[in-house]
Amino acid sequence: MLLLIPGPVTTDARVKAAMAQDYAPWDNEFRALYRQVCAGVLRVAQADAAHHEALALPGCGHFAVEAAIRTFVPAGGRLLAPSTGAYASRLQKLAADAGRVAVPLAVGTRERVDPQAVARALEQDPTLTHVALVYSETGSGICHDVPELARVAHALGRRVIVDAVSAFGALPLDLAALPAIDAVVLTANKCLEGLPGAAFVVARRDRLQAAQGNAGSWSLDLADIYQHTLAPNAGPRFTPPAPTLAALAVALDLYHQEGREARLARYTANMRTLYDGVAGLGLTPYLTPDLQGPIVVNVHAPDAPTWNLQLFVDALKQRGFVLSNFTNTEQPTFRVGCIGAFGPDQMRLAVDAMGGALQDLGISRDHAGHARFVPQPLTA
Repeated sequence: MLLLIPGPVTTDARVKAAMAQDYAPWDNEFRALYRQVCAGVLRVAQADAAHHEALALPGCGHFAVEAAIRTFVPAGGRLLAPSTGAYASRLQKLAADAGRVAVPLAVGTRERVDPQAVARALEQDPTLTHVALVYSETGSGICHDVPELARVAHALGRRVIVDAVSAFGALPLDLAALPAIDAVVLTANKCLEGLPGAAFVVARRDRLQAAQGNAGSWSLDLADIYQHTLAPNAGPRFTPPAPTLAALAVALDLYHQEGREARLARYTANMRTLYDGVAGLGLTPYLTPDLQGPIVVNVHAPDAPTWNLQLFVDALKQRGFVLSNFTNTEQPTFRVGCIGAFGPDQMRLAVDAMGGALQDLGISRDHAGHARFVPQPLTA
C-alpha cells in the first residue's frame, strides 16, 4: 500500500524495522541515540550547534507549533500571521487559544506571501514582535519563500516562527544564515520519511534562555526542555515515543545518504509526473504550474454528478494507493502527496489507478474536467 498523502508517508523497510523492538528511554544507549537524533535534525536544518538546539516533543506538529508560540511570544503578545490557508488558520487558532494575539495578513488562496506586504504590516504596527509563517501550505500546495520573509523580518528587528512541518528536509533552509528565526517546527513523518509520533523545534539557544517563564504550560515549555538538555548525559525530559525516535535515527541516516537536493529532485519529479498525469485524465490541478510546490498537488474534483470523494478514495485503496478523504480548499478538491519513499515510476502507476477509479465512478475523461483553468504540461 502506497501512501499518497502529505504525511505520514510511505517509509523504507529499514525504518519500519527499527520500530519492531522495545526500547528503554532512560537507558544510556537510548540516551545516546536520542542525542544522535537531535544532532541529525540540527544538521538537516543547517543550524550552528553552538547557537541552536533541536528539542523533541511527543505528538504531532500542532503540539510543537503551540509550544513555539507559547515559548517565544509572551502572553498577550502580538504576532503577524499571514492567512495562507488551512494550516495558517490552525496556527492562528493555536495562538489565540494560548492567549496570544495573531494578527492576520490577507493572502489570496492562490498567491504567495508578498515580502513587501509583510514589511508594510510590520512597519505600521510596532507592537508586532513576531511573524509566524507556514513554509509549505498543504491545504493548497503552495510553498512560500520563508528565507526571504525571514530576511525582511530581520531587517525590521522582528523575530520569526516557522511551521516547516511538511517542508523540512526538502525545501531550502539554512538556519545559520537566518538569525531572525526563533524556531522551526518539524515532524518525523514528512520529508524526513520517518514515522509519526515525534515533533521537533529547532531554536536559538539565546532565545530559549530569554524565554523562560513565558509558556504557561510545563508540557509545552521549550525553555524548560532546553534546560533539561544541559544536564550531563541528557535524555528525553518525559517518556518519549522511543520506537519512533529509533526509526527516525535510521531515516536520518538514509536522508543524509541521499542529500536534500536529491530528495527535493525526487519529490519534484513525483509532482510533475502527477501534475501532467491528472491533466491527461481530464482533471484540473488547483494551482497553475508557476505556483505548484513539490510537496502536495490539489486537484479539482470532477464536474460530474457521480463524483464522490470517499468512493474515489475507496476505489484507489483497492488498487493499492491511499489518498486523504477530506479537502482543505474552498472548492471541492482531492489532494495527492508527492513525498515519501517512492519515485515517479510509482506515481505513474498511481495516476493509472486514478483513471481506473474514475471509471468505477462512471466518469470519463471528457466529463472529468473543471472549466476554470486548463493546465499546460510541466516541461521544466
